[in-house]
Amino acid sequence: MSRIGKLPIQIKEGVNVEISGDTIKVMGSNGELSFVKNRQIDAKKEDSQIIISKNTDTPEARELWGLTRTLINNMVIGVSEGFEKKLEFKGTGYRAAVEGGKLILHMGYNKPVEMNIPEGLEAKVQKNTISISGRDKQQVGQFAAEVRKVRKPEPYKGKGIRYSDEVIRRKAGKTAGK
Repeated sequence: MSRIGKLPIQIKEGVNVEISGDTIKVMGSNGELSFVKNRQIDAKKEDSQIIISKNTDTPEARELWGLTRTLINNMVIGVSEGFEKKLEFKGTGYRAAVEGGKLILHMGYNKPVEMNIPEGLEAKVQKNTISISGRDKQQVGQFAAEVRKVRKPEPYKGKGIRYSDEVIRRKAGKTAGK
């Protein structure tokens, strides 16, 4: 039995949930998100909760039960509070800026790297921190991973782009001769 799937989803104040057929729509102050669930999973709205259950006892239904509950819960959190990922960059001459819907990264390459900020996301740069926020958790995480991929942190000096809570294991490097 899924420990996650059997937990009810609490609907926060100011969030409206519509379940019609296989489509679940969640609306709140940050916008609207929708999700099409698998036919093996049922979703019912009771009072201020959403109850997720499985129709059949197949291995696929058991796998999807907890996943569906987590995805819907992330939608409820996203439209009410939103999600945010913070990235830090370190290195001589490294800098970043947001200009006209693009994130421009100067990371030691001969040309700056320009990345289009996806619709529904917001990027801010303060000193050496890039903050990416939005209502869709998957989209926020994906864009943050793409930004990090521009210049991954290296283990010798720690230069590059890393998540703010990420710990880079440092290496000693070369040692002098005997």
